Amino acid sequence: MLLSKGFEVEIYTGTPQGDIVGLSDKIVEALPRFMREPDNRNVEYTTPPLFRYEQLLCELVRPRQVLRQYLQTVGNYTLIPGSSLSLGRTDQFYRSDPHNPYHGFIENTYGTKVVTASVHINVGIDNPDLLMRACRLIHLEAPLYLALSAASPFLDGEVTGYHSTRWHLFPQVPATAPLFENHAHFIRWTEQQLETGVFQNVRHFWSSVRPNGDRRPYTLNRLELRICELVSDPIALLAISAFLEARLWQLIENPHLDPLELSLLPAQTRADDLIALTDANESAVAHRSLDAQLRHWQDGRTILARDWIEELYEEVLPTAKRHGFSCFLSPLKKILRFGNEAQRWLKSVDQGLDPRQVIQGAIASMSDQEAELEDKICQPWVA
Repeated sequence: MLLSKGFEVEIYTGTPQGDIVGLSDKIVEALPRFMREPDNRNVEYTTPPLFRYEQLLCELVRPRQVLRQYLQTVGNYTLIPGSSLSLGRTDQFYRSDPHNPYHGFIENTYGTKVVTASVHINVGIDNPDLLMRACRLIHLEAPLYLALSAASPFLDGEVTGYHSTRWHLFPQVPATAPLFENHAHFIRWTEQQLETGVFQNVRHFWSSVRPNGDRRPYTLNRLELRICELVSDPIALLAISAFLEARLWQLIENPHLDPLELSLLPAQTRADDLIALTDANESAVAHRSLDAQLRHWQDGRTILARDWIEELYEEVLPTAKRHGFSCFLSPLKKILRFGNEAQRWLKSVDQGLDPRQVIQGAIASMSDQEAELEDKICQPWVA
């Protein structure tokens, strides 16, 4: 048995030389599966909620192939990896819909800090109490998913000193979100944010993890992990998703797997202490990703992000095997061994390349990999 999974993928368009060019207004008119973002330089597509990883792989690759074909009809344009405006320009916001008041609010309030590309992973959980427990656990472990997916070490053509410049700059709304004790707590809290104007609407809850559904905060049916950067390699993205699903199956099968219950931090201040610890962990991972020193939510001990992931990998592997998806989990080891995308790009800089050369190489690699996956793996699913 598997949980349903779906992706929201944001991606930049631009030239083979690495310059990001805004085309989303044209794309959404021509291609039905794509949606515009406030800034015209990136565009979003979604996959339907599916259970099988093989099908998800093709749903990740095929829209990109369709988009690539369309871009060639507009000009010599392509898809650009990375989660920040790697080669610029951060001094200007390019509105995709000048008549959308929410887009106007975003531009005027946050500027280009929100012009990023990411992947949101949605996992189906329709029991509200279980969903809140899942959100508590994954909220505290969200830094690990950022560590695996970091892909924004450049901004405006420069090395920033962060592996995730995106998460370092991105405005979280509100600045700190609580661990929701139950569904009623989430409803009350959301209504309060709307009443006080912290949220412009229910979509304005920008946190690493949030409960989601067709009529939030009242009707919920999925956990949405929002912290991941754009993972160019679909196989790596499925491995990160399998890591998440295996952890959620552990939680489903063990009702006591709840940080509010299991943490050894002082009971009187535990909820607040856990949030403060996690906020610090997110900041540390934005800086150093897999090599960041974190504090474990269970007892506050210091642990490297990669070591924490290794521990959890061994812990969830039997669960993944029982549910039949361990083969999709195993590529996680490759990320730990060779580094995430940001670390690999920075290694290329250390070897003498400049950020533009790195991005150009990544553009070609992403295109080649997608073509190979489409040819070798997705074709059998056409029938």
